[in-house]
Amino acid sequence: MKKRHRHFFAIALLFSALQAMAATAPDDDITVDVRKSGDRVLVDVSMSVQAPPRDAWDVLTDYDHMAQFFPNLVSSKIVERSGGRVRVEQKGNVSYGPLTFPFESVRDIELTQDSEIRSHAVAGTLKAGDATTRLVADSGGTRILYHSESVPAVWVPPAIGPQVIASQTRAQFESLRNEILKRRNGGKNS
Repeated sequence: MKKRHRHFFAIALLFSALQAMAATAPDDDITVDVRKSGDRVLVDVSMSVQAPPRDAWDVLTDYDHMAQFFPNLVSSKIVERSGGRVRVEQKGNVSYGPLTFPFESVRDIELTQDSEIRSHAVAGTLKAGDATTRLVADSGGTRILYHSESVPAVWVPPAIGPQVIASQTRAQFESLRNEILKRRNGGKNS
């Protein structure tokens, strides 16, 4: 039995290493950097999309439909709105191999039209969490810059945890870009 557990652990480490290598592939223009600082997890993402900032903005702020284009979300809805501020509730699952972890999030979000989204976790499975998403017009499209600092309510293993978070984050940003391009090319929201 002990040998079986060691074998499973070795496979999990190998799988994590392969995911980490994929998360830093040099030919991909989505860069994801995840690191731990004490109990905080810091995430930085930079991604280009061949669409104007307004198109990217429309998808980034389509909270009522996010569960249709982000595969890890089960539900997403605006529960309160006041001017350039919204409160959003989201539920979903994060999977890693055979393991699935449910999460809930309630965030207060401040919107600066077409340029910046600031998010603050007020309830859910994070003890604390703040994020900023900026949109910058660049040649032929938009660069999306994302930074978050969070304190998960569960322990994040230092070696494997950041790699799993990077992989999940990359998948989310790929989904985001796909949805922006789909809408840009005349498709409706999923």
